[in-house]
Amino acid sequence: MTNPKVISLGCRLNIAESERMRAMLSDAGDIVVVNSCAVTSEAVRQTRQTIRKARRARPDARLIVTGCAADIERGQLADMPEVDGLIANASKLDPRAWNIPVDAPPIAPTKTRAFIAVQNGCDHDCTFCVIPQGRGKSRSLAISEVLSEIEQHLDLGAKEAVLTGVDLTSWGHDLPGAPKLGALAEAILDAFPALGRLRLSSLDGIEIDDQLFELIASEQRVMPHLHLSLQHGADLILKRMKRRHLRKDAVDLVLALKERRPEIAVGADLMAGFPTESDAHHADNLSIIRELAIVHGHIFPFSPRPGTPAARMPQLDRTVIKARAAELRAAVASIRAEWLASLVGETLPVLAERDGTGYAPNYARVDLPSGTRAGTIADVTVRNIQEGMAV
Repeated sequence: MTNPKVISLGCRLNIAESERMRAMLSDAGDIVVVNSCAVTSEAVRQTRQTIRKARRARPDARLIVTGCAADIERGQLADMPEVDGLIANASKLDPRAWNIPVDAPPIAPTKTRAFIAVQNGCDHDCTFCVIPQGRGKSRSLAISEVLSEIEQHLDLGAKEAVLTGVDLTSWGHDLPGAPKLGALAEAILDAFPALGRLRLSSLDGIEIDDQLFELIASEQRVMPHLHLSLQHGADLILKRMKRRHLRKDAVDLVLALKERRPEIAVGADLMAGFPTESDAHHADNLSIIRELAIVHGHIFPFSPRPGTPAARMPQLDRTVIKARAAELRAAVASIRAEWLASLVGETLPVLAERDGTGYAPNYARVDLPSGTRAGTIADVTVRNIQEGMAV
């Protein structure tokens, strides 16, 4: 029997959900699932491209699309001849939606890192974002449920847990007592002394609570890797995006954390070409890359999404947007090259992946000695940098 295949696009939350679907569909036969993304028009284009490629690779399989694009672009995807069916994003982890036994296994055999989806949905109304249309209102997994899932992954051999969510720092607001994300992180670390690595996915810096700040700043088991949902470096653009922070908030946060823990590596999402963005605004976007020393940059060009306020604002020319995105990527690449060069001579504990590379605590990708077993943590002394990787 041909094994089910689940193709994950987009965010780490999708990765976590894809692992659950892969386990749930283990006995479903010849099926291909595309877990789609709709955060930008480019993401939708890639979803369509992935669907066509998957159909060519498995012409006889049942091809099902789920994820955000399955809700937001439902008509467009349903019309594709390659697609046999769509499952609503909110139902994709429900065995009943797939007509399989309700007691299907909830946890996939772990790889090396366990992606734990502790939060889903979003209650905010950023003017550019379509994701609430595909994910719904913010909702949180109870601490007991998170601990149970992590325990299962640890029993299966995971060495690192990665907390994910659409709006991760909003975790807990809908639970009794409205706990903050710091309380969840503390509970995980207390419950599992053997868990050596806890990593946090994208955070809204303005919502980092005092307890979480203290853990990031001082707890060695919390990885020194801060990825901010920053979006822009210009205050006026941030206001037009309806973000809840200003440039100074991000700068002050990073400075305060690095004062306590200098090895923290900063990542950020940055958008190029938001409507009304001037040359001066773009310059602010470029300059915050160096000011924060962003070494893990996710740069994406603005694209108008259906039903969002930003789609009705004065748009920039696409060639300008593309050029500005390229400048942002080049700026991140320059800072990243300097940072990687600074690691030469250091010995880093690297969690081995299955492809012969692995991740250091600061999320630097490291080439591993031949024969290093996936799932082990190897001490590697960085001798050189090649093609953006420590070797």
